[in-house]
Amino acid sequence: MSDAFPGDDLGEERLAELGTRRSVAPYVAGVVAVALAALLWILATSDAGPEDGSASPLIGEVRPDVVAEDRFGEIVDLSEWDGEWIVVNFFATWCAACVVEHPELVEFENRHAEAGDAKLVSIAFDDTAEDVENFFNDNGGSWPVITDRTVAGTIGLEFGVARLPETFLISPDGIVVSRLVGGFSADQAEDIMARS
Repeated sequence: MSDAFPGDDLGEERLAELGTRRSVAPYVAGVVAVALAALLWILATSDAGPEDGSASPLIGEVRPDVVAEDRFGEIVDLSEWDGEWIVVNFFATWCAACVVEHPELVEFENRHAEAGDAKLVSIAFDDTAEDVENFFNDNGGSWPVITDRTVAGTIGLEFGVARLPETFLISPDGIVVSRLVGGFSADQAEDIMARS
């Protein structure tokens, strides 16, 4: 009597193949379960929003010198803004968290436009000037943006940027008072400014 399925000449080979598949299935399920658990752990422990990341070695120090050309061809020199609050935002148009935070930056700019007590500058990472221009045309904002990739990389190193987005608040006396990691909040920036 044959072990073959009716009408199947390769019954034994097919049974062996099915047995092999069944013995591999628990391992594949185990790997998927471990990967899923790791992903859930990362999501549970990652930053959910803007964080006052005061771990930066720049906190309490004089701001780095920044002199660069912005997207309008104007020279941005942070030393000329001494006496006002300065917000230095590091972003990219392709960064999802940067897109989410952008309306908060626009809100901050609007709040301080009339009083003229705060300046905002963004440093674009790995973006073309055209992409940045299109992004601002679509999403608003009229502050200076430095788009030169080499200059942006150098400024990022001076500020110790680890990931995008990051924003630094600089007091009117030129001291870095806060580093916001993972997104910018206009209200959080206002609170930091009021406390400093």
